Amino acid sequence: MSERRCPALLVAAPASGQGKTTVTAALARAQRACGRHVRVFKTGPDFLDPMILERASGAPVYALDLWMGGEAHCRTLLFEAAGEADLILIEGVMGLFDGQPSSADLAALFGIPILAVIDASAMAQTFGAIAHGLASYRPELPFAGIFANRVAGERHHAMLTESLPAHLPTLGWLPRDPDIALPERHLGLVQPGEIGDLDMRIDRAALALNGMTADLPPAVCFSAPAVAPLPDRPLAGVRIAIARDAAFAFLYRANVDLLRALGAEPVFFSPLVDGDLPANSDALYLPGGYPELHLNALSANRTLHGAIRAHHAAGRPIVAECGGMLYLADSLTDRAGTRAAMVSILPGHGVMGERLANIGLHGVALPEGALRGHSFHYSRFESPLDPIAWSEGARAGQRGEPVYRLGRLTAAYLHAYFPANPLATARLFAPALSTFNPED
Repeated sequence: MSERRCPALLVAAPASGQGKTTVTAALARAQRACGRHVRVFKTGPDFLDPMILERASGAPVYALDLWMGGEAHCRTLLFEAAGEADLILIEGVMGLFDGQPSSADLAALFGIPILAVIDASAMAQTFGAIAHGLASYRPELPFAGIFANRVAGERHHAMLTESLPAHLPTLGWLPRDPDIALPERHLGLVQPGEIGDLDMRIDRAALALNGMTADLPPAVCFSAPAVAPLPDRPLAGVRIAIARDAAFAFLYRANVDLLRALGAEPVFFSPLVDGDLPANSDALYLPGGYPELHLNALSANRTLHGAIRAHHAAGRPIVAECGGMLYLADSLTDRAGTRAAMVSILPGHGVMGERLANIGLHGVALPEGALRGHSFHYSRFESPLDPIAWSEGARAGQRGEPVYRLGRLTAAYLHAYFPANPLATARLFAPALSTFNPED
């Protein structure tokens, strides 16, 4: 089958902070309550929003990024979802037209109607002007309608609706209610495991939806992609230990899927509580997260430190990203000034800051091949090591990130998106270069 049809919406907004995640989660939960299978995606690089959306939809959430993963990869994900879902929801990133490529670019490429969420809490008739601007800035975009968020009540909603141009329908609204708001911290939303009443908040939001609770949007046609074949299982039999807990949760599902497709066996462990690496681990993957929020537990787990140092000394691969890199440093200092000893493989010290240090899409040329990903951190890392490479921002003028190499350890702030280059990924995790020649 070369084409599949499925109702779909891209939930966008004029800016960050408008409530896209809350609205998307509410729509997913409401449709799920109607007995429908909902697949949700997140536009752009993000780890936290997908965690919330997985709880709301009960299904895995993947990133759709035309720069990191490419058109064919995004088309594959949507085509597969259209074969199993009753509804596809895609949460946009930042504002509708922000970034290159933007949420609008994704909607235009795949013909997905846009639902524009606007925070109406401090406006009346200006609501119509913002809606008109979003819908007319690129007239070729498919536009489903407008959704009002944080509305004071029925009278307020009526005022908002009256301000809309006749050709722009209002498809629903949510009230202003602290009991459905999602808590945030410096890198975005708080992780689901830390929100004790998360499901209740999502349920309240789904029940509070006015409009869009049962009806489905029009179906979109998703075509099958032409996908290049993967390398022939170059990681067959390779057991990769992957850190995954409250301190290390910034992990793309697509990265784990690709490792499996390359033949590897991912096994998960927690640096917070486990005293050893999983048995017979050939390689180690330390993704990003919030190590600064768990300094005492991470520092006190000295037996695991020893196991990781032994893994490194044996010449086995380690890939460490952002928080994972800081965990391997000599020490890490949190925002309150508390300093704690870390694993001490990578010479240097990490210090959390109050301001965003770097953000954006980045690519890097490594000896194993070119990789793409993104950077988003508040910390700084000072090391006497000379980087083996520097990333380059997708936009001119972005500050690059250093990539450090020490034996088989590769560490950087960059969160790599492995599907961008499966062969380079396989080379990074190959236990013995003699059995997997980087020139193959």
